[in-house]
Amino acid sequence: MVLELNCHLRFVFCDLLRPQSHFMKFQILLLSLVSLVLVSQAQTPSLQKSQPLAPAAPESVGMSSERINLIDALCQEAIMKNDLPGIVALVARKGKIVFHKAYGMADLEAGQEMQTDHIFRIASQTKAITATAVMILWEEGKFQLDDPISDYIPEFAEPQLLDTFNGSDSSFTTTAADKEITIRHLLTHTSGIGYGFIDGDERFRKFYQKAGIVDAWTTETYTIEQNIKKLAKLPLHHNPGEKYLYSEGLDVLGYFIEVVSGMPFDEFLRKRLFDPLGMDDTWFYLPDTKADQLVAVHYQENGKWKKFSDPRFNVNYPIEGAKTFFSGGAGLSSTAIDYAKFLQMYLNGGEYNGKRILSRTTVESILGNHTGDLFGDFPRKYYGIAFGVVTQQGEDSGGIGSKGTFDWGGYWNTQFFADPVEQTVGILMKQTRGPINDQTGWKFRLLVGAAIDD
Repeated sequence: MVLELNCHLRFVFCDLLRPQSHFMKFQILLLSLVSLVLVSQAQTPSLQKSQPLAPAAPESVGMSSERINLIDALCQEAIMKNDLPGIVALVARKGKIVFHKAYGMADLEAGQEMQTDHIFRIASQTKAITATAVMILWEEGKFQLDDPISDYIPEFAEPQLLDTFNGSDSSFTTTAADKEITIRHLLTHTSGIGYGFIDGDERFRKFYQKAGIVDAWTTETYTIEQNIKKLAKLPLHHNPGEKYLYSEGLDVLGYFIEVVSGMPFDEFLRKRLFDPLGMDDTWFYLPDTKADQLVAVHYQENGKWKKFSDPRFNVNYPIEGAKTFFSGGAGLSSTAIDYAKFLQMYLNGGEYNGKRILSRTTVESILGNHTGDLFGDFPRKYYGIAFGVVTQQGEDSGGIGSKGTFDWGGYWNTQFFADPVEQTVGILMKQTRGPINDQTGWKFRLLVGAAIDD
């Protein structure tokens, strides 16, 4: 409690030092004290009491062992054919783990074999966790989803659209956007904010780089507050709400969580999500005792797997450097079992092992259609809050799950899905970059559905 009070007061005092009226300062202090009472408690006990994920025979939850074995064969074949250096695969149904195996190597150079407890950089799978944290605070009445983000991060007031761009020096001119960016826009990738080095528009890649925006990871001494306040000054691709465009909106929301909760983002996730769910191997930066569990990133060159490196960032960011930057869009590392707990909480309607993380009604809202027909895979899928969600047409197309199945993946070649109708979770953890012949993603998902036998 003393640590939480110190962290909270640090944010309160920062707010009080800003140039505001005495009345506004009083309001901040009052709201912060109320916030302290709320954040001093972990997630509430639930009237529901699911059991924690545990191994069970496939037949006990209506799945065929013979068909589950096809998943085992798929993973073994991917390693034998040199399509992947290593894999961890997990399948759960009705709260029971029916398949959880490791294949190949975690680090070829070091000769380290893959184990089921190895930790993977989950990159954009971080987004669903950040969005969940936002909705935890929303449930407490801290804000409305259609509030302008500038109410909480003033630097975003009066957003601008890119008008002209000078390629020789990356300078630009702007015109005013037609509305403010809202929290919902940030959650649903409809804000118009770009995505730096993976942005499809070269102009945005250039002026994000010139501005020194950190798009995902850094080992430098840098904070999300510094990053987001610089990002707020840059122009948008389009008017807020006009299009779906994958963006750094969830990074903005990582800092927003700090502002609203009065806690550092990493501490908020630990207290309000990871500890209640028992996600002990999920971190922005791994403790020294877990550093040797981190899987190496590999790339393929002339048929041989090598350790991947990139001059734009140090791929060992989870275990090296300043460890001060908490990317809400891509910064976390985790295990298959930890992420399965997170997804099982959603399948349980917001509860896991007797802990209420979100209400059932909030989960239903998160999985609703918040983007209409703007999402690129519509009408097979729409985008909710935090996930792509399968429609009836998507179910009918086959191989991607029932209507309502939610999914996503990560930059380093990780994938997940959860089917609320069939109560299944599927997770594939891999760590590769570059062009490779990896067919496991779509085949795994199809085989999990085909193994249902009740």
